[in-house]
Amino acid sequence: MAGRKWEPTKKDAKALNRVARKGMRLYTINNMATNLAPYEDAQTYNCHTIDGRSSFTGEWKIGHLSISGFLAQYGTAYEQPPAGMRDIATPGRQYAAPTSQQALDRLNAGQRTKAGSRR
Repeated sequence: MAGRKWEPTKKDAKALNRVARKGMRLYTINNMATNLAPYEDAQTYNCHTIDGRSSFTGEWKIGHLSISGFLAQYGTAYEQPPAGMRDIATPGRQYAAPTSQQALDRLNAGQRTKAGSRR
């Protein structure tokens, strides 16, 4: 992964506060529970944008979280999006299902289910 990364430590929170600017984007990695969502990717990434500074502490903020709170909640942040990983905001992979014509062909061929047939 190219670019810098910041771990959820006080040292890295201070370092990120020094280089941060308004509009800067940070990327975090999401780990999915594949036992609950078997067709979802195991890992995706998320993009976060720095909004401004806290008027009280002067620390940069992402939404309502300060940089140190953001790192504590989301974990490691990256300067560049991870290669080969899908953004959580984009649609996932599509899996094929039978078309309506294929379903009609099966019904016409006599492959009906027993629960739905009446005699």
